[in-house]
Amino acid sequence: MDGIPPDTPPAAAPDRALTLQARNSAAFWAATAKSRGHEVIRRRGFLAALGDERAGTRFLLQEPGLDAGELEELTELARRASGPVDAEDPFSATDLGHLGMRNWQMPVMLREPAPVAAPAMDVVRARTGQELQDAERMVIAGFELDRFEPYRPAELFPEALTEQPGVEVFLAVLDGRAAGACVTVVDDGIGSFYWVGTPAEFRSRGVGRAVMLGALAPMAHLTTTLTASRLGRPLYESLGFTAVGDSTWWASK
Repeated sequence: MDGIPPDTPPAAAPDRALTLQARNSAAFWAATAKSRGHEVIRRRGFLAALGDERAGTRFLLQEPGLDAGELEELTELARRASGPVDAEDPFSATDLGHLGMRNWQMPVMLREPAPVAAPAMDVVRARTGQELQDAERMVIAGFELDRFEPYRPAELFPEALTEQPGVEVFLAVLDGRAAGACVTVVDDGIGSFYWVGTPAEFRSRGVGRAVMLGALAPMAHLTTTLTASRLGRPLYESLGFTAVGDSTWWASK
């Protein structure tokens, strides 16, 4: 098991977890947009990554409530979007119902620094173009991302993504085959997880746990956050994550 270095930062108060998740999500989507050559807009209350007709536009709410000007600007950006529109509000404080989008909630979870067990299969950092393509395919299949079909290599995870500060892509390998993937981001001393995906054919074989453990190991000394699906929550709880609030997600389709 990986130990905790002596310079471990102090634990984050649970009531700060929503802000930590909001800030890290903004860092992740800004890095993703930059790696794809897409525009990023930063405001006090939100960050917008303006993508194309397949990647879409994503809003990351940064404060528990937008002022009138920010809401008006977000609304106009959403209406001008050339593709799907998605928004994440970790604070569940901003009503975007006027945009005609469906919404649902998922728990924001927090893990304090703690040792991490070794994964039961190989988990590697995706560095080469082929490894990143394998990770893309795992995530596209695992999340059923129809918007990225037909598949175009390096569209979801451009090689430039892993050149962004703090971003890592991890790939789980089972019996010599790519079986699952995830992305981690370390920003301002906080780690977080994105796109923890396993295709249906590899589920119930410990792949999700393995890729989480492999990705957690380099961040064992950090406070980490994630937003969990309802089905994924039991796995994350078994790895030491605790639910601290509900994030509201909005999607145009």
